[in-house]
Amino acid sequence: MRKFLLPALIAGLMSAHVHAFEPFVVRDIRVEGIQRTEAGTVFNYLPVRVGESFNEDKAAQAIKALFATGFFKDVRIEVEGDVLVVVLEERPAIASLEFTGMKEFDKEAIKKGLRDVGLAESRIFDRSVLDRAEQELKRQYLSRGRYSVEVKTVVTPLERNRVAINFQIDEGEVAKIRQINIVGAKSFKEKDLLKLITLTTPNWLSWYTKNDQYSKQKLSADVETLRSWYLDRGYLEFNVDSTQVSITPDKQDIYITISITEGEKYTVSGIKLSGELLLPEEELVKLVKLKPGDEFSRKKLTDTTKAISDRLGNEGYAFANVNSVPEPDKEKRTVSFTVFIDPGRKVYVRRINVLGNSKTADQVVRREFRQMEGAWYDGEKINRSRSRVDRLGYFDAVTVETPAVPGTTDQVDVNLTVKEKPTGNLMFGAGFSSSESLILSTSVSQQNLFGSGKSLSLSLNSGSINKTYSLSFTDPYYTPDGISRGYDLYLRNVNPTRLNLGNYRTSSVGAGLRWGFPIREDDRINFGLAVDQTSIDVYEDSPQRYIDFVNEFGDSNTSLLATVGWARDTRDSFIWPTTGAVRRVSGEIATPPGDLRYMKVSYQHQQFFPLWGDFVLMLNGELGYGRGYGDKPLPFYKNFYVGGIGSVRGFETASIGQRDRDGNGNLLRATIGGDRRVVMNAEMLFPFPGMGQDRSLRLGTFVDAGNVWATDESLNLGDLRYSAGLSVAWSSPMGPLKFSIAQPLSKEPTDRLQRFQFQLGNVF
Repeated sequence: MRKFLLPALIAGLMSAHVHAFEPFVVRDIRVEGIQRTEAGTVFNYLPVRVGESFNEDKAAQAIKALFATGFFKDVRIEVEGDVLVVVLEERPAIASLEFTGMKEFDKEAIKKGLRDVGLAESRIFDRSVLDRAEQELKRQYLSRGRYSVEVKTVVTPLERNRVAINFQIDEGEVAKIRQINIVGAKSFKEKDLLKLITLTTPNWLSWYTKNDQYSKQKLSADVETLRSWYLDRGYLEFNVDSTQVSITPDKQDIYITISITEGEKYTVSGIKLSGELLLPEEELVKLVKLKPGDEFSRKKLTDTTKAISDRLGNEGYAFANVNSVPEPDKEKRTVSFTVFIDPGRKVYVRRINVLGNSKTADQVVRREFRQMEGAWYDGEKINRSRSRVDRLGYFDAVTVETPAVPGTTDQVDVNLTVKEKPTGNLMFGAGFSSSESLILSTSVSQQNLFGSGKSLSLSLNSGSINKTYSLSFTDPYYTPDGISRGYDLYLRNVNPTRLNLGNYRTSSVGAGLRWGFPIREDDRINFGLAVDQTSIDVYEDSPQRYIDFVNEFGDSNTSLLATVGWARDTRDSFIWPTTGAVRRVSGEIATPPGDLRYMKVSYQHQQFFPLWGDFVLMLNGELGYGRGYGDKPLPFYKNFYVGGIGSVRGFETASIGQRDRDGNGNLLRATIGGDRRVVMNAEMLFPFPGMGQDRSLRLGTFVDAGNVWATDESLNLGDLRYSAGLSVAWSSPMGPLKFSIAQPLSKEPTDRLQRFQFQLGNVF
């Protein structure tokens, strides 16, 4: 019998002596030592079959191939006569992964991440993979500011050739930034510059922002923020010389030093255009933001090159190259610029790709596009398409990229990537008052039903005065060209007797159908038709005007309500608008054959103005007018009301305006509303201090004004009620929360106040 041992390592490296044997014809192949691996898997990697000749080269190839699978710890090939014997020692399998002492991360999320690098239960154990996993785990802790973390791995052998892996972690304490110094600042105070950057020393918001924990990425961003600050204020030669980060021996405190050189301030002496000017020079000059004599500003210069590039993009030149070359005069401290324009080739869009929409159907996004496939590239249409998708309100983020098609010079693809957000909303509203105590309201809505873009909402209001139950459904694209259709059902009960507002009750039930028609890019007109039946209960102590209305027109009225409206929405974002406006006009008229005859018209204009940084000014104005016709008055329950969230904060809901009187002429608590309404709001929106660039928490300071006038009153703007206060909007993990604290500035002794109001919601 011939028997030769070919050591695996020697054969694999082919660098040591291999026992020689004569080539032979294989009569049989036997595999020994396997427990989990199928014999067929081994046969697939062998370079020889039964009946073929076997030699030393094939033996080396077989050993290399079997080692490359990663399944085996040792591989030997033996020869017994003309039988080939493959002897294997399998690597152990991972039976379990455990983490001891881990609090900073979710264990299941870490397991999922380790699975991506090859370390998971039931997989083959590999020491090199374990070492990489250990280093990756340490890196994750370092990214959270835990520089004193210690990670040890314990591998425990188990029966049936398995191992248990346990990561023993001592997380240590989070290192905090104790001091940040900016060295070299002369023109600006260091404390003012420190307010510009995200990283900070511990403060009362650090538990949420984590900005007192060092991050290389945040520091790089802060350095660029400083650079932009100086370059936008004329400091053309500004430079960041160095950034130094040091940590104390106990790895608890971090000190950051940023060294800068400000240089001199420059003014602009002139700007000229050069290159291939495809458009009239007069038109391009209008796009230049910097003028001779202006203080140099990199932002304005960048805006100039971007405006020219975008203008060329609107003509199909997607790859237009616009660069500015400075020519500084250090003695005079002036700088001139030559803007070189290279339009490149005109291109068209090959394909539009929608990415990231796991729930929302492609067509819901594509129908908002104004750029078409196969058409010439148009930057304005692409930007408008992105804005329209963003205004849907279904996504947290919408980004557009236009990569060139490989192998072509005149084609691009448009890749629109969205980050979906929950569009179902369970909203709770609450307010406190001395008269009604706690008022609760609830609404359930789904703005993107099953990803179709259709909306369904159910509203429940459990206030002690108003109880409302309504169901609405809207299909925004009932037809492919954007005609919408919606349905409404509602039941509304009003019972103000508990508040001594006048003893009466109304119960309304109705159903309606709505249509919307796009007439321009940002304009829509709406039409609706609804049937409403309202029953009124009055009592002996009810206000006389209620009794008179019921005596004249009956205690049950059926109305045929026709509605018409126009809306224009040019906001840049549905969630956090910073520019643009919303304008709405709506009208409602009760027509024959209904019992009532009246009309109501409302107008709203809301405008957003970007000021500086992330500060935005919102101005809102609303007007309302109502009248009866055909010898019938405007029903008292159709009056306009003012007060509370949505109109004038600081006052109870619907509490502003003329009050009712009883039969003896005594003033009641009830407000009768009015047929004319004016509301004005001015609100400054800005990030919460200490939050840096995080926009999940915003503050607002506001001034509200408004009033209503009854039929027998003259409209006098001197009667307006005013309030001012502070608002907070937080996109919290629990859902959107809104708070407001308001102080009335102009009020009457009979006004009812409600200084604190809040609204909270939860998404699903």
